Amino acid sequence: MTTTAQPSGSTRKPSATAVMALGHATVDFYQGAVPALVPFLVAERGYGYTAASGIVLAVTLLSSVVQPLFGALTDRRTMPWLIPVSSLCAGVGIALSGLGGSYVLTWLAVALAGIGVAAYHPESARLARTAARGSHVAMGWYSLGGTLGFALAPVVVGPVLTAGGLGATPWLVVPAAAGVLGTVSAIRVLARRAAVGRAAAARSAAPDNWPAFLRLSAVVVCRSVVFVGLSAFIGPYAQERVGGGPATGSAALFTLFAGGAAGTVAGGRLAVRWGRVRTVRLAYAASVPVVAGVVLVPGPGLFVFAALAAAVLYVPFSLHVTLGQDFLPSRVGTASGVTLGLAVSVGGVVSPGIGALGEAAGLGVALAPLIGLCALAWWLARGLPEPDTEAYGASTGSARGTTSSV
Repeated sequence: MTTTAQPSGSTRKPSATAVMALGHATVDFYQGAVPALVPFLVAERGYGYTAASGIVLAVTLLSSVVQPLFGALTDRRTMPWLIPVSSLCAGVGIALSGLGGSYVLTWLAVALAGIGVAAYHPESARLARTAARGSHVAMGWYSLGGTLGFALAPVVVGPVLTAGGLGATPWLVVPAAAGVLGTVSAIRVLARRAAVGRAAAARSAAPDNWPAFLRLSAVVVCRSVVFVGLSAFIGPYAQERVGGGPATGSAALFTLFAGGAAGTVAGGRLAVRWGRVRTVRLAYAASVPVVAGVVLVPGPGLFVFAALAAAVLYVPFSLHVTLGQDFLPSRVGTASGVTLGLAVSVGGVVSPGIGALGEAAGLGVALAPLIGLCALAWWLARGLPEPDTEAYGASTGSARGTTSSV
Protein backbone atom coordinates (compact mmCIF):
# COMPACT_ATOMS: atom_id res chain seq x y z
CA MET A 1 0.00 0.00 0.00
CA THR A 2 1.09 3.56 -0.62
CA THR A 3 0.09 6.82 0.93
CA THR A 4 -0.03 10.33 -0.37
CA ALA A 5 3.03 12.44 0.25
CA GLN A 6 3.25 14.16 3.63
CA PRO A 7 5.02 17.44 4.31
CA SER A 8 8.58 17.16 5.53
CA GLY A 9 8.75 16.66 9.27
CA SER A 10 5.03 15.83 9.63
CA THR A 11 3.66 12.65 11.11
CA ARG A 12 2.75 10.15 8.41
CA LYS A 13 -0.86 9.13 8.75
CA PRO A 14 -1.96 5.56 8.10
CA SER A 15 -3.68 4.92 4.80
CA ALA A 16 -7.45 4.69 4.84
CA THR A 17 -7.21 1.09 3.67
CA ALA A 18 -4.91 0.22 6.58
CA VAL A 19 -7.39 1.73 9.01
CA MET A 20 -10.27 -0.24 7.48
CA ALA A 21 -8.17 -3.40 7.60
CA LEU A 22 -7.61 -2.79 11.33
CA GLY A 23 -11.35 -2.50 11.90
CA HIS A 24 -11.96 -5.62 9.82
CA ALA A 25 -9.43 -7.52 11.94
CA THR A 26 -11.05 -6.55 15.23
CA VAL A 27 -14.53 -7.60 14.07
CA ASP A 28 -13.52 -10.91 12.50
CA PHE A 29 -11.61 -11.64 15.72
CA TYR A 30 -15.03 -12.36 17.22
CA GLN A 31 -15.88 -14.90 14.53
CA GLY A 32 -12.73 -16.81 15.49
CA ALA A 33 -13.44 -16.30 19.19
CA VAL A 34 -16.60 -18.43 19.15
CA PRO A 35 -14.96 -21.78 18.28
CA ALA A 36 -12.14 -20.88 20.68
CA LEU A 37 -14.76 -20.56 23.46
CA VAL A 38 -16.19 -24.03 22.85
CA PRO A 39 -13.54 -26.09 24.72
CA PHE A 40 -14.02 -23.91 27.80
CA LEU A 41 -17.81 -24.21 27.63
CA VAL A 42 -17.46 -27.98 27.40
CA ALA A 43 -14.96 -28.14 30.28
CA GLU A 44 -16.61 -25.70 32.72
CA ARG A 45 -20.29 -26.20 31.96
CA GLY A 46 -20.32 -29.77 30.73
CA TYR A 47 -21.86 -28.96 27.34
CA GLY A 48 -22.08 -31.87 24.96
CA TYR A 49 -21.00 -31.65 21.34
CA THR A 50 -24.57 -30.98 20.20
CA ALA A 51 -24.95 -28.09 22.64
CA ALA A 52 -21.54 -26.74 21.69
CA SER A 53 -22.32 -26.92 17.97
CA GLY A 54 -25.50 -24.97 18.66
CA ILE A 55 -23.38 -22.13 20.03
CA VAL A 56 -21.28 -22.09 16.86
CA LEU A 57 -24.38 -22.20 14.67
CA ALA A 58 -25.69 -19.12 16.48
CA VAL A 59 -22.98 -17.20 14.63
CA THR A 60 -22.92 -19.00 11.30
CA LEU A 61 -26.67 -19.15 10.71
CA LEU A 62 -27.26 -15.55 11.75
CA SER A 63 -24.48 -14.36 9.47
CA SER A 64 -25.89 -16.24 6.48
CA VAL A 65 -29.43 -14.88 6.99
CA VAL A 66 -28.90 -11.43 8.51
CA GLN A 67 -25.86 -10.14 6.64
CA PRO A 68 -27.58 -9.80 3.23
CA LEU A 69 -30.46 -7.99 4.99
CA PHE A 70 -28.06 -5.43 6.39
CA GLY A 71 -26.60 -5.16 2.91
CA ALA A 72 -30.02 -4.32 1.50
CA LEU A 73 -30.46 -1.63 4.18
CA THR A 74 -27.14 0.00 3.33
CA ASP A 75 -28.15 0.07 -0.34
CA ARG A 76 -30.92 2.49 0.58
CA ARG A 77 -28.67 4.94 2.40
CA THR A 78 -25.12 5.30 3.66
CA MET A 79 -24.97 4.12 7.28
CA PRO A 80 -21.42 4.75 8.57
CA TRP A 81 -22.61 4.71 12.20
CA LEU A 82 -23.42 1.02 11.72
CA ILE A 83 -19.71 0.15 11.62
CA PRO A 84 -18.75 1.21 15.18
CA VAL A 85 -22.13 0.09 16.60
CA SER A 86 -21.82 -3.38 15.07
CA SER A 87 -18.21 -3.67 16.25
CA LEU A 88 -19.28 -2.98 19.81
CA CYS A 89 -22.17 -5.46 19.51
CA ALA A 90 -19.72 -8.18 18.48
CA GLY A 91 -17.39 -7.38 21.36
CA VAL A 92 -20.12 -7.05 23.99
CA GLY A 93 -21.75 -10.30 22.88
CA ILE A 94 -18.56 -12.30 23.36
CA ALA A 95 -17.80 -10.42 26.59
CA LEU A 96 -21.18 -11.53 28.02
CA SER A 97 -20.99 -15.11 26.76
CA GLY A 98 -19.02 -16.41 29.72
CA LEU A 99 -21.12 -14.79 32.43
CA GLY A 100 -23.88 -16.75 34.13
CA GLY A 101 -24.63 -20.42 33.62
CA SER A 102 -27.74 -20.38 31.43
CA TYR A 103 -27.38 -22.00 28.03
CA VAL A 104 -30.11 -19.76 26.60
CA LEU A 105 -28.36 -16.59 27.79
CA THR A 106 -25.03 -17.84 26.44
CA TRP A 107 -26.65 -18.57 23.08
CA LEU A 108 -28.25 -15.12 23.00
CA ALA A 109 -24.94 -13.43 23.86
CA VAL A 110 -23.17 -15.27 21.05
CA ALA A 111 -26.09 -14.46 18.74
CA LEU A 112 -25.63 -10.77 19.56
CA ALA A 113 -21.99 -11.10 18.53
CA GLY A 114 -23.08 -12.80 15.32
CA ILE A 115 -25.50 -10.00 14.49
CA GLY A 116 -22.72 -7.47 15.12
CA VAL A 117 -20.38 -9.30 12.76
CA ALA A 118 -23.11 -9.57 10.12
CA ALA A 119 -24.07 -5.90 10.37
CA TYR A 120 -20.45 -4.75 10.07
CA HIS A 121 -19.42 -6.20 6.74
CA PRO A 122 -21.70 -4.68 4.05
CA GLU A 123 -21.08 -1.03 4.95
CA SER A 124 -17.45 -1.69 5.83
CA ALA A 125 -16.80 -3.33 2.46
CA ARG A 126 -18.38 -0.35 0.70
CA LEU A 127 -16.14 2.13 2.54
CA ALA A 128 -13.10 -0.10 2.06
CA ARG A 129 -13.72 -0.02 -1.70
CA THR A 130 -13.96 3.76 -1.49
CA ALA A 131 -10.67 3.87 0.46
CA ALA A 132 -9.00 1.56 -2.06
CA ARG A 133 -9.95 3.87 -4.99
CA GLY A 134 -10.26 0.87 -7.31
CA SER A 135 -7.01 -0.84 -6.23
CA HIS A 136 -7.30 -4.64 -6.09
CA VAL A 137 -4.10 -4.72 -4.03
CA ALA A 138 -5.60 -2.41 -1.41
CA MET A 139 -8.75 -4.54 -1.18
CA GLY A 140 -6.48 -7.52 -0.66
CA TRP A 141 -4.99 -5.79 2.38
CA TYR A 142 -8.48 -5.05 3.70
CA SER A 143 -9.42 -8.72 3.36
CA LEU A 144 -6.15 -9.75 4.98
CA GLY A 145 -7.16 -7.78 8.07
CA GLY A 146 -10.20 -10.02 8.52
CA THR A 147 -8.17 -13.17 7.92
CA LEU A 148 -5.59 -12.20 10.54
CA GLY A 149 -8.25 -11.21 13.07
CA PHE A 150 -9.95 -14.60 12.70
CA ALA A 151 -6.64 -16.45 12.98
CA LEU A 152 -5.47 -14.51 16.04
CA ALA A 153 -8.63 -15.18 18.06
CA PRO A 154 -7.57 -18.59 19.44
CA VAL A 155 -4.14 -17.15 20.29
CA VAL A 156 -5.78 -14.46 22.45
CA VAL A 157 -8.87 -16.24 23.77
CA GLY A 158 -7.04 -19.37 24.90
CA PRO A 159 -4.58 -17.70 27.31
CA VAL A 160 -7.20 -15.24 28.65
CA LEU A 161 -9.69 -17.98 29.52
CA THR A 162 -7.00 -20.38 30.71
CA ALA A 163 -5.93 -17.74 33.22
CA GLY A 164 -9.37 -16.55 34.32
CA GLY A 165 -11.90 -19.10 33.14
CA LEU A 166 -15.18 -18.12 31.49
CA GLY A 167 -15.51 -15.30 34.00
CA ALA A 168 -12.70 -13.51 32.14
CA THR A 169 -14.71 -13.08 28.92
CA PRO A 170 -15.41 -9.37 29.66
CA TRP A 171 -11.75 -8.70 28.85
CA LEU A 172 -12.47 -9.81 25.29
CA VAL A 173 -14.35 -6.57 24.59
CA VAL A 174 -10.97 -4.77 24.39
CA PRO A 175 -10.31 -5.46 20.66
CA ALA A 176 -13.74 -4.05 19.73
CA ALA A 177 -13.15 -0.89 21.75
CA ALA A 178 -9.69 -0.47 20.22
CA GLY A 179 -11.08 -1.01 16.72
CA VAL A 180 -13.78 1.61 17.17
CA LEU A 181 -11.36 4.20 18.56
CA GLY A 182 -8.86 3.49 15.80
CA THR A 183 -11.27 3.73 12.88
CA VAL A 184 -13.98 6.25 13.74
CA SER A 185 -12.17 9.26 12.23
CA ALA A 186 -11.41 7.46 8.97
CA ILE A 187 -14.99 6.21 8.71
CA ARG A 188 -16.28 9.77 8.96
CA VAL A 189 -14.05 10.92 6.08
CA LEU A 190 -14.78 7.88 3.91
CA ALA A 191 -18.52 8.16 4.49
CA ARG A 192 -18.56 11.66 3.02
CA ARG A 193 -16.62 10.47 -0.02
CA ALA A 194 -18.86 7.39 -0.39
CA ALA A 195 -21.99 9.56 -0.35
CA VAL A 196 -20.62 11.57 -3.29
CA GLY A 197 -19.68 8.36 -5.06
CA ARG A 198 -23.14 6.90 -4.50
CA ALA A 199 -24.77 9.89 -6.21
CA ALA A 200 -22.39 9.65 -9.18
CA ALA A 201 -22.87 5.89 -9.42
CA ALA A 202 -26.65 6.30 -9.51
CA ARG A 203 -26.24 8.43 -12.63
CA SER A 204 -23.67 6.31 -14.46
CA ALA A 205 -23.84 2.72 -13.19
CA ALA A 206 -24.40 -0.15 -15.58
CA PRO A 207 -27.45 -2.38 -15.11
CA ASP A 208 -27.28 -5.07 -12.42
CA ASN A 209 -26.06 -8.40 -13.81
CA TRP A 210 -27.98 -10.87 -11.66
CA PRO A 211 -27.06 -14.04 -13.63
CA ALA A 212 -23.35 -13.29 -13.19
CA PHE A 213 -23.84 -12.43 -9.52
CA LEU A 214 -25.76 -15.65 -8.82
CA ARG A 215 -23.04 -17.65 -10.55
CA LEU A 216 -20.42 -15.88 -8.43
CA SER A 217 -22.46 -16.62 -5.30
CA ALA A 218 -22.43 -20.32 -6.19
CA VAL A 219 -18.64 -20.13 -6.52
CA VAL A 220 -18.45 -18.51 -3.08
CA VAL A 221 -20.60 -21.26 -1.57
CA CYS A 222 -18.29 -23.95 -2.95
CA ARG A 223 -15.22 -22.15 -1.68
CA SER A 224 -16.77 -21.66 1.76
CA VAL A 225 -17.58 -25.34 2.24
CA VAL A 226 -14.09 -26.37 1.11
CA PHE A 227 -12.12 -23.96 3.28
CA VAL A 228 -14.27 -24.16 6.42
CA GLY A 229 -14.31 -27.94 6.08
CA LEU A 230 -10.52 -28.03 5.87
CA SER A 231 -10.04 -25.61 8.76
CA ALA A 232 -12.45 -27.56 10.98
CA PHE A 233 -10.87 -30.97 10.41
CA ILE A 234 -7.29 -30.42 9.26
CA GLY A 235 -6.08 -30.75 12.88
CA PRO A 236 -7.39 -34.24 13.65
CA TYR A 237 -6.73 -35.37 10.07
CA ALA A 238 -3.08 -34.33 10.35
CA GLN A 239 -2.79 -36.32 13.57
CA GLU A 240 -4.17 -39.37 11.77
CA ARG A 241 -1.92 -39.00 8.69
CA VAL A 242 1.29 -37.74 10.26
CA GLY A 243 1.08 -38.95 13.85
CA GLY A 244 1.83 -37.02 16.99
CA GLY A 245 -0.44 -35.30 19.45
CA PRO A 246 -2.34 -32.04 19.50
CA ALA A 247 0.80 -30.13 18.54
CA THR A 248 0.63 -31.75 15.09
CA GLY A 249 -2.95 -30.59 14.65
CA SER A 250 -2.10 -27.07 15.78
CA ALA A 251 0.82 -26.95 13.35
CA ALA A 252 -1.43 -28.01 10.48
CA LEU A 253 -4.00 -25.35 11.37
CA PHE A 254 -1.31 -22.67 11.62
CA THR A 255 0.03 -23.75 8.21
CA LEU A 256 -3.47 -23.44 6.76
CA PHE A 257 -3.98 -19.94 8.15
CA ALA A 258 -0.51 -18.79 7.09
CA GLY A 259 -1.14 -19.97 3.55
CA GLY A 260 -4.46 -18.13 3.55
CA ALA A 261 -2.81 -14.87 4.58
CA ALA A 262 -0.27 -15.17 1.78
CA GLY A 263 -2.97 -15.93 -0.77
CA THR A 264 -5.07 -12.95 0.30
CA VAL A 265 -2.22 -10.54 -0.40
CA ALA A 266 -1.25 -12.28 -3.64
CA GLY A 267 -4.81 -12.17 -5.02
CA GLY A 268 -4.88 -8.41 -5.53
CA ARG A 269 -1.46 -8.35 -7.17
CA LEU A 270 -2.34 -11.18 -9.53
CA ALA A 271 -5.60 -9.44 -10.45
CA VAL A 272 -3.67 -6.33 -11.47
CA ARG A 273 -1.58 -8.45 -13.83
CA TRP A 274 -4.13 -10.94 -15.17
CA GLY A 275 -7.56 -9.42 -14.42
CA ARG A 276 -9.93 -10.52 -11.69
CA VAL A 277 -11.93 -13.18 -13.48
CA ARG A 278 -8.88 -14.89 -14.99
CA THR A 279 -7.22 -14.89 -11.56
CA VAL A 280 -10.32 -16.45 -9.99
CA ARG A 281 -10.47 -19.15 -12.68
CA LEU A 282 -6.80 -20.04 -12.35
CA ALA A 283 -7.02 -20.14 -8.56
CA TYR A 284 -9.89 -22.62 -8.59
CA ALA A 285 -8.23 -24.71 -11.29
CA ALA A 286 -5.15 -24.94 -9.05
CA SER A 287 -7.28 -25.76 -6.01
CA VAL A 288 -8.33 -29.15 -7.45
CA PRO A 289 -4.89 -30.84 -7.32
CA VAL A 290 -3.71 -29.15 -4.13
CA VAL A 291 -6.85 -30.04 -2.13
CA ALA A 292 -6.50 -33.56 -3.51
CA GLY A 293 -2.95 -33.48 -2.12
CA VAL A 294 -4.27 -32.56 1.33
CA VAL A 295 -6.67 -35.48 1.28
CA LEU A 296 -4.51 -38.12 -0.40
CA VAL A 297 -0.81 -37.45 0.18
CA PRO A 298 0.49 -39.26 3.28
CA GLY A 299 3.05 -38.05 5.78
CA PRO A 300 4.53 -34.55 6.17
CA GLY A 301 3.63 -33.67 2.57
CA LEU A 302 0.19 -32.86 3.96
CA PHE A 303 1.60 -29.64 5.44
CA VAL A 304 2.89 -28.46 2.07
CA PHE A 305 -0.43 -29.12 0.37
CA ALA A 306 -2.35 -27.50 3.24
CA ALA A 307 -0.39 -24.27 2.78
CA LEU A 308 -0.88 -24.37 -1.00
CA ALA A 309 -4.59 -25.16 -0.68
CA ALA A 310 -5.19 -22.22 1.66
CA ALA A 311 -3.20 -19.90 -0.58
CA VAL A 312 -5.13 -20.71 -3.76
CA LEU A 313 -8.48 -20.62 -1.94
CA TYR A 314 -7.70 -17.18 -0.53
CA VAL A 315 -6.36 -15.69 -3.78
CA PRO A 316 -9.94 -15.00 -4.99
CA PHE A 317 -11.28 -13.96 -1.55
CA SER A 318 -11.15 -10.16 -1.95
CA LEU A 319 -11.87 -10.48 -5.68
CA HIS A 320 -15.23 -12.09 -4.89
CA VAL A 321 -16.23 -8.94 -3.03
CA THR A 322 -15.30 -6.44 -5.74
CA LEU A 323 -16.71 -8.61 -8.51
CA GLY A 324 -19.99 -8.88 -6.63
CA GLN A 325 -20.09 -5.12 -6.17
CA ASP A 326 -19.48 -4.56 -9.87
CA PHE A 327 -22.06 -7.16 -10.94
CA LEU A 328 -24.66 -5.32 -8.79
CA PRO A 329 -23.56 -1.68 -9.05
CA SER A 330 -26.87 -0.39 -7.70
CA ARG A 331 -26.86 -2.87 -4.79
CA VAL A 332 -23.30 -2.75 -3.50
CA GLY A 333 -24.38 -3.43 0.09
CA THR A 334 -26.37 -6.51 -0.89
CA ALA A 335 -23.47 -7.79 -2.97
CA SER A 336 -21.02 -7.26 -0.10
CA GLY A 337 -23.34 -8.92 2.41
CA VAL A 338 -23.76 -12.01 0.25
CA THR A 339 -20.14 -12.47 -0.81
CA LEU A 340 -18.73 -11.84 2.67
CA GLY A 341 -21.53 -13.59 4.54
CA LEU A 342 -21.53 -16.77 2.49
CA ALA A 343 -17.73 -16.90 2.70
CA VAL A 344 -17.93 -18.15 6.28
CA SER A 345 -21.50 -19.00 7.15
CA VAL A 346 -22.33 -21.68 4.58
CA GLY A 347 -19.22 -23.66 5.39
CA GLY A 348 -20.05 -23.46 9.08
CA VAL A 349 -23.52 -24.84 8.46
CA VAL A 350 -22.24 -27.75 6.35
CA SER A 351 -19.25 -28.71 8.52
CA PRO A 352 -21.31 -30.74 11.05
CA GLY A 353 -22.34 -32.99 8.15
CA ILE A 354 -18.68 -33.45 7.22
CA GLY A 355 -17.98 -34.35 10.85
CA ALA A 356 -20.81 -36.90 10.93
CA LEU A 357 -19.52 -38.53 7.75
CA GLY A 358 -16.02 -38.53 9.24
CA GLU A 359 -17.23 -40.37 12.34
CA ALA A 360 -19.03 -42.94 10.18
CA ALA A 361 -16.46 -43.53 7.41
CA GLY A 362 -13.24 -41.73 8.38
CA LEU A 363 -12.02 -38.21 7.72
CA GLY A 364 -10.35 -39.17 4.45
CA VAL A 365 -13.71 -40.19 3.00
CA ALA A 366 -15.44 -37.14 4.50
CA LEU A 367 -12.93 -34.68 3.03
CA ALA A 368 -12.78 -36.27 -0.44
CA PRO A 369 -15.95 -34.51 -1.71
CA LEU A 370 -14.16 -31.19 -1.19
CA ILE A 371 -12.05 -32.02 -4.25
CA GLY A 372 -15.20 -32.21 -6.35
CA LEU A 373 -16.43 -28.89 -4.96
CA CYS A 374 -13.17 -27.26 -6.08
CA ALA A 375 -13.76 -28.62 -9.58
CA LEU A 376 -17.34 -27.31 -9.49
CA ALA A 377 -16.12 -23.86 -8.41
CA TRP A 378 -13.67 -23.82 -11.33
CA TRP A 379 -16.39 -24.84 -13.79
CA LEU A 380 -18.74 -22.14 -12.49
CA ALA A 381 -15.98 -19.51 -12.58
CA ARG A 382 -15.35 -20.24 -16.26
CA GLY A 383 -18.70 -18.60 -17.04
CA LEU A 384 -18.03 -15.37 -15.15
CA PRO A 385 -17.65 -12.22 -17.27
CA GLU A 386 -15.16 -9.46 -16.45
CA PRO A 387 -17.37 -6.50 -15.45
CA ASP A 388 -16.87 -3.01 -16.78
CA THR A 389 -15.69 -0.91 -13.82
CA GLU A 390 -15.28 2.43 -15.59
CA ALA A 391 -18.51 3.80 -14.12
CA TYR A 392 -17.54 2.72 -10.63
CA GLY A 393 -14.07 4.20 -10.96
CA ALA A 394 -15.46 7.51 -12.15
CA SER A 395 -17.81 7.70 -9.19
CA THR A 396 -15.06 7.15 -6.62
CA GLY A 397 -12.19 8.94 -8.31
CA SER A 398 -10.24 5.70 -8.37
CA ALA A 399 -6.61 5.42 -9.22
CA ARG A 400 -5.56 1.84 -9.43
CA GLY A 401 -2.82 0.78 -7.08
CA THR A 402 -3.15 3.80 -4.77
CA THR A 403 -4.91 4.55 -1.53
CA SER A 404 -5.56 7.73 0.31
CA SER A 405 -4.42 8.68 3.77
CA VAL A 406 -6.60 10.05 6.51
